[in-house]
Amino acid sequence: MTISVGIVGGTGYTGVELLRLLCQHPQVRLHVITSRSEAGQRVADIYPNLRGRLDIAFSAPDIGELCQCDVVFFATPNGIAMESAPTLVEAGVKVIDLAADFRLRDPAVWQKWYGMPHKCPDLLAEAVYGLPEVNREQIRKARVIANPGCYPTAVQLGFLPLIEQGLVDTGRLIADAKSGVSGAGRHARVDVLFSEAADSFKAYGVPGHRHLPEISQGLAAAAGGAVGLTFVPHLVPMIRGIHATLYANLKDPHGDLQALYEQRYGNEPFVDVMPAGTHPETRSVRGANLCRIAVHRPQGGDTVVVLSVIDNLVKGAAGQAVQNMNLLFGLAETTGLEQVALLP
Repeated sequence: MTISVGIVGGTGYTGVELLRLLCQHPQVRLHVITSRSEAGQRVADIYPNLRGRLDIAFSAPDIGELCQCDVVFFATPNGIAMESAPTLVEAGVKVIDLAADFRLRDPAVWQKWYGMPHKCPDLLAEAVYGLPEVNREQIRKARVIANPGCYPTAVQLGFLPLIEQGLVDTGRLIADAKSGVSGAGRHARVDVLFSEAADSFKAYGVPGHRHLPEISQGLAAAAGGAVGLTFVPHLVPMIRGIHATLYANLKDPHGDLQALYEQRYGNEPFVDVMPAGTHPETRSVRGANLCRIAVHRPQGGDTVVVLSVIDNLVKGAAGQAVQNMNLLFGLAETTGLEQVALLP
C-alpha cells in the first residue's frame, strides 16, 4: 500500500516534524506540501535537515491537488482546516487536523474560546478525537480526525487511569504543566525571543487557556460527568518537551496505583509507565512519539501525583497525527514511528 499524502501549512515546526516523520514512512508518498508564503521554494532549502530525503517544493494551496490525496494533514492556524475539510471529505479524502478546528464537540464552546463561528458544525459532530489510547476503534473508521493538543495529550494520558476507575475526586483536579518554546510556533514574537525566554520561567494563561476546555471535555467523557480542573501552563527555556505534574485526591489511598497504570497502558506502544519511584525527564522523549508516566503517592497520603512527559512536537502533534494515519489505513500503529529519543 502507498498512501498519497498532502500537507497544508508545511513551514511551521509541526509541519516540518510531519515531513521528518513522513519522509521515513515506508508506505507514504508525499504528493503536495502547501505554503502561501514559500510557494516555489524547495522544502530542503528552508529545512536543510531534509536534504537528500525530500525532493519537492512548496506550492500554493490548490483544492484540486489536495483532492487527489488519500489523506491531508492540516498544520495550519486555527480556523483554516474547517474551510476546506467539507470539500475534501466529499471527495473521499481523509482529513487529520493538527489545529483545534474539530477538537471541541460544542460549536458554542468553540466560538467562545476561538472567537469565530464554526463553519462546518455537521462535520464537527462526526469528527473523531484522535487520542488512540481512548478512541482507537473510532479512529479506524473516521473521515475527520481532530489531532489532540500537546498539553491535552500529556494531561489526559496522566489522569485517565485514575478517572476511568473512579479513584479520585474529579471536582478538584490540578494540572501544572510546562512547555518548551517550540510550542508557541515558528513566528516572530517578543516573548519567545531567546533573550526574553532564556534564563526565565513563567506561567501564562492562568485565567483560562484554550486547551482547558479540550482537556476538560476528555476527562469528563472518562468520568461520565463534569470535572473540576485547574490547569496552569508555564513556559520554560527549552526547545522541545512538555512536563505535566498532575494532582488529585484519592477516595481510597490503599489501592495499587502502580499496577493500575501498568495494566491500563500495558498494551499501548507509545505510553511507557516508569518503575515506581522514578521521575521521567523531557529529554527521555525528545524526538520520539512517546509519553512516559510515573505515579507517586507522597508520604503515603491521599494525594496522588502523576508525572507525564512528551515531546510536544511528536506525541503532542506530528507523531500522534502519523499514529492516527496508520490506524486510518489499517497499518501497524508503530509504522514509521519507532525512532528512539535523542540523548543528550
